[in-house]
Amino acid sequence: MIVATLFGLFFLFLLLSVPVAVSLGLSTMITAYIFEGKDLLIDLASNLFTQLDKYALMAIPMFILAGNLLSKGGSAKRIIEFAKAFVGHLPGGLPIAAIFASIIFAAVSGSSPATVAAIGSIMFGAIMAAGYPKTYAIGTITTAGSLGILIPPSIVMIIYGVTAEQSIGKLFMAGIIPGLLIGFMLIAVTYVGALRLGFKKTKPASWKERWQKFKESFWALMTIVIIIGGIYGGIFTPTEAAAVSAIWALFVSLFIYRDIKITELGDVFFESAKTSAMILFIIANASMFAYFLTLENVPQMLTDFVVNMHLNKVMFLIAVNIILLIAGNFMEPSSIIMIMVPLLLPVATMLGIDPIHFGVIITINMELGMLTPPVGLNLFVASGITGEPIKEVVKSVLPWFLVLLVGLLLITYIPEISLWLPNTMMK
Repeated sequence: MIVATLFGLFFLFLLLSVPVAVSLGLSTMITAYIFEGKDLLIDLASNLFTQLDKYALMAIPMFILAGNLLSKGGSAKRIIEFAKAFVGHLPGGLPIAAIFASIIFAAVSGSSPATVAAIGSIMFGAIMAAGYPKTYAIGTITTAGSLGILIPPSIVMIIYGVTAEQSIGKLFMAGIIPGLLIGFMLIAVTYVGALRLGFKKTKPASWKERWQKFKESFWALMTIVIIIGGIYGGIFTPTEAAAVSAIWALFVSLFIYRDIKITELGDVFFESAKTSAMILFIIANASMFAYFLTLENVPQMLTDFVVNMHLNKVMFLIAVNIILLIAGNFMEPSSIIMIMVPLLLPVATMLGIDPIHFGVIITINMELGMLTPPVGLNLFVASGITGEPIKEVVKSVLPWFLVLLVGLLLITYIPEISLWLPNTMMK
């Protein structure tokens, strides 16, 4: 009865268009007051603050700031020019360059919407001018941007690591090969599609020109080396890497590329603070929701249910992917992770599923959620960039969305894709 009331109120508030974070908090507090009295409310209020008092969460505002500094400046444009120099001559070269640039920028920003905005705002017009159909341009830039939450550094992986109490460094390592795999699957589909549309290979850029584009983008590309190399080299933790990346992005934007003036920093800081506050507010309310579920022994009841149903690992993972795909249609990734992980992870570990591999599966599902209506954030970003209605963006994304689904299935049932790199490096 308690769980039914909790979820009933939550979905009622969502139907009334109450923001997700507020819906989570209100439904929890009302249910707690009805069934447990005001004493539990005090405990929940305390939990609201203690859940944010975690060292790893400090990385979120820093990575957001670094991504905003690089996207507001000219780093994204230089990365795109670098990508075009190497793959722009292929059939589908410009859309492929957009995907390639998204893979690189994902390793800088840690944010899916930021990647779509930074790459899409530049590449959409260029792809259209080259004669590609509008659906082709929209589909590639919107879908490729979703790699921003899989390829490290990833804000979604940080939230999972905090919630599941797993190593964020290992999660980052686990996301590299799946991110590259899905990225190259998108490139392959784009290449084949361009051939069918009649596009042919053109003269490639000279190695002199490629070297020049590399030199121009060198300082932006160094962000990846600093973050990934610093973490895996044992120089600093992922949280410290976030702070270093923000300082580096500030230095590059102000003093090397000089794309941002000191007078413009206030706006960048303000936008970063707004985004950070939104994410952390969602995390706080979602953690309170999950904490209440734990107090009511819901994870234990779910585990017992799975045991009694005799579900095997394959059937459980199918159920997890379906649940997360549905949840992604209605909720933001931070909320889904904070609610679902405490429920599903105990069952997953009982069935012998590695928590790091499980985190990658959840992250890819969050990618797909970014591309599904009605709350897929990448769809709204792409709509704003292209001027197309959401309905048209959804239609354009569908072929590449199916590629992501195939990637999800491969990574779900071949754990070595995720686990080989972290297991090898940890040894």
